[in-house]
Amino acid sequence: MSVVGAITIDNVSDLIETGRAKLDPEIREVDLRGLSEVDSSAIGLLLEWQRSAQARHGVHLRFRNLPENLRSLATLYDVLELIPAS
Repeated sequence: MSVVGAITIDNVSDLIETGRAKLDPEIREVDLRGLSEVDSSAIGLLLEWQRSAQARHGVHLRFRNLPENLRSLATLYDVLELIPAS
């Protein structure tokens, strides 16, 4: 699964639902290479997808190509260790 474009407060609700619908037991990684813009709502989105994948399928998601601005936000909010990146 991959994310392209922005993750902001304006679209995060739709992305939560879209991501949940796409998650299945075969998906183990989410590629974030295509992100162009993020705000703090992106942190909540990744944590929610991770929680949903674990609860529904017993899968631990990893996030590839975590952009530096998202990494900085996660560090600022002291949750970087909760977002497994590869």
